[in-house]
Amino acid sequence: MAAISGTGRGSAGTAGESSPGRSRRRAAGLGAAAIGGALALTAAAVSPAAAHGDPHRGHHGRPPAHAAPAVDYVALGDSYTSAPGVPAQVDANCARSDHNYPSLVAAAQHFRGFTDVSCGGATTVQMWQAQGTNPAQLTAVTRDTDLVTLQIGGNDVGFGSIIATCAGLSVTAPAGSPCKDHYGAGGTDQLTLNVLQTAPKVAEVLRAVHRQAPHAKVVVVGYPDLLPDQGPGCFPAVPFAAGDVPYLRSTEKELNAMLRAEALLGGASYTDTYGPTVGHDMCQSSADRWIETLTPAPPAAAAHPNAAGEQAMATALTDTLEGRGHRR
Repeated sequence: MAAISGTGRGSAGTAGESSPGRSRRRAAGLGAAAIGGALALTAAAVSPAAAHGDPHRGHHGRPPAHAAPAVDYVALGDSYTSAPGVPAQVDANCARSDHNYPSLVAAAQHFRGFTDVSCGGATTVQMWQAQGTNPAQLTAVTRDTDLVTLQIGGNDVGFGSIIATCAGLSVTAPAGSPCKDHYGAGGTDQLTLNVLQTAPKVAEVLRAVHRQAPHAKVVVVGYPDLLPDQGPGCFPAVPFAAGDVPYLRSTEKELNAMLRAEALLGGASYTDTYGPTVGHDMCQSSADRWIETLTPAPPAAAAHPNAAGEQAMATALTDTLEGRGHRR
């Protein structure tokens, strides 16, 4: 792998600040809506096996010193990073797998050090606050850190409630757009506001990472394709009304666009996981599906990447680290 390098871009704020007034900019043109295709799972919801050993490190261990690139890698994120349900689960509190995409990349690249503090249900708040037995995620980032990946924001927008609301409303008008109508009932799309309000929070996390690891390469990781990239979906197998599927699809793209913009403005790279996963959404057959349905086929979690999805995100991240675009 090509050598990893990064230039820190901190700011003068304190680590806990998330005031929109301290942000570099608010994206006036981010357009419609937030995410609509993921589920904020807690560890209790998936009941993974209890952790063993150090719950914040992969099971692969460290390779011989002569074989290891001098890279210390820290993974931050929510359940799309931790990979609930994907074997083997090594942290019950966070529903974390030792075959999530950070673990796969760390093992394949034989990094010198690897610390994974991603946790199911995490928001940007958990960057500074403990989540059960998981410490505040930013405590893992130090001046010795060479690489940081960050996949966060979906739960700030409201993954779980969006899934539940849209699935519940779908039966009232399967051919209509009851979810879109619900979130726009006040004249302004609430999901649009949620995304815009999340942007400064992501920006502040990036500033904190740069302050704590000024020489690290930082990569923001987007969210994968959850629903078909065209067409009305597959109701009732995936219970979103025909008119809501384009709405949810476009709002996920807007969330990813916001994350890409914050990465650019915040001195970070961006990994697109949406493009590489098109055609493997939750409406596909079990053989082709990389995102599970709301009634998943074990071992996996509802509306989350399965093992193949985590591998696809690992490939996309590797392409970013090695200076390539995504490969279909």
